[in-house]
Amino acid sequence: MTDTALVDAIICAASEAWRNDGEVLATGIGIVPRLAASLAKLTCNPDLMMTDSEAWMVAEPVPLGPRGDYVMRRESHMGFARIFDNVWGGKRHAMVGPTQMDRYGQANISMIGTDYRKPKVQMLGVRGFPGNSFNHANSFFIPNHGTKVFVAGEVDMVASVGYNPARLARGWRLDDIDIRLVLTNLCVMDFGGPDHQLQLRSLHAGVTLEQVQQATGFPLHVPASVPSTPAPTAEQLALLARLDPHGLRAGVFGA
Repeated sequence: MTDTALVDAIICAASEAWRNDGEVLATGIGIVPRLAASLAKLTCNPDLMMTDSEAWMVAEPVPLGPRGDYVMRRESHMGFARIFDNVWGGKRHAMVGPTQMDRYGQANISMIGTDYRKPKVQMLGVRGFPGNSFNHANSFFIPNHGTKVFVAGEVDMVASVGYNPARLARGWRLDDIDIRLVLTNLCVMDFGGPDHQLQLRSLHAGVTLEQVQQATGFPLHVPASVPSTPAPTAEQLALLARLDPHGLRAGVFGA
């Protein structure tokens, strides 16, 4: 499978994360998540709310890259106050890209190393991860599935909440946590296994179960039947060409 065919299949699979959400604010951070949210709005969930990434709600997804003659169809102002109303009210579903993730779904974008005062690598800080993970649904896209990302123990810095009973906030239950899909260059997963164990949903074309497990630092739940990730339809490919007129998605895997 070429990189372009792979990224197209992942985007289409990722768009399913928003299928049953109804009228929520879809936020995709990065090329793949943004295209996935846009595709979802044009196919499986037309009720999705979407912004122009600045301060306006838009009636249709805005294409990636230089816009040329394209004119945005703005509907209403969407400033920070309205954004946070959606976040705190649980009316948002974000797809983000953590640097590390553990068996609990706890994610890290802050730092690498065991000493917070002298990290080996300093990254973004926790940013909006704590509040987002407590208040609304989240999904993850990880372009390089390996044990440096899917770590054997806990992530070095817990930036977002997961299904870890030892870190659960007072008054919260594990069922209050809402991590939907985890998509990588190898497979699609979710936390629907026993006791919220990370489980396989599908394998991308040409990928084996052994490859996925070897690239994961902890055991995965494997259902009796694991299908292949569906190939994009002709309609989906046509929409992706419209949403990504400059072909930016082709470079997601460094091609």
